[in-house]
Amino acid sequence: MRVLGIDPGLTRCGIGVIDGSVGKPLSMVGVGVILTPTDFALEARLLELDRQLNEWVSLWNPDVIAVERVFSQHNVRTVMGTGQAAGIALLIAAKSGIPVMMHTPSEVKAAVTGSGRANKAQVAQMVVKILNLDSIPKPVDATDALALAICHIWRGGANTRIATAVAAEKNRLRELRR
Repeated sequence: MRVLGIDPGLTRCGIGVIDGSVGKPLSMVGVGVILTPTDFALEARLLELDRQLNEWVSLWNPDVIAVERVFSQHNVRTVMGTGQAAGIALLIAAKSGIPVMMHTPSEVKAAVTGSGRANKAQVAQMVVKILNLDSIPKPVDATDALALAICHIWRGGANTRIATAVAAEKNRLRELRR
């Protein structure tokens, strides 16, 4: 299974692609961060995020997209940007017919480290260990995206099968309407 993990953000959006399945070694296929200039208008930033996320989806052809669920943040501007970026990711998944699953930060931490209260450094160290990397991917948004993909592979099996079946049925019904 190939999973595209997305750590949504308007200024920095982490992207990580992992291949693997439960009980087998996981491998990193791609990792990066999409940056949008803070001096651009909001709509231009959203278009740029959309363009680059679409490129990643086209390039890596994921089976599933795992997105961090916006849980809570103290800064309203940050949570708005995170929500807008997550919305772009969800829209791309829907338009591409790719199942999308959302995972909370504590769910990701628990899957990767064994503790839902792990800090960023602990998550990063485990991502390096799990994927057999030489160093921690930078910035932290990239590491978080890989952690999301790992979480999904390890925890999202049943949910993925359900989402895949639902997506296939939606596509079948869409074809019947044509």
